[in-house]
Amino acid sequence: MTKTELINSIADKANCTKREASYALEATLSAIQESLENGEKVSITGFGTFEVRERGEKTCINPRTKKQMVCPPSKAPAFKAGRTLKEAVNK
Repeated sequence: MTKTELINSIADKANCTKREASYALEATLSAIQESLENGEKVSITGFGTFEVRERGEKTCINPRTKKQMVCPPSKAPAFKAGRTLKEAVNK
């Protein structure tokens, strides 16, 4: 499903215009992104949890030169599905 298809689905289910659905989706995604940027966890009951996970420093190999290099620590967004979502997918 693309973003446009998601907006169309939201508009149909919420009985609103596509423009309103687009604003609602953008606001939701923006709020989730801002919370993750601030290091906060976002839990949506029945759906799942968005969080930031820290990756440690590690050694890796540059595929072009085949030399070992040190990859610096980084942060990555992660999603963990909730029980209700898992059950719905596994029906």
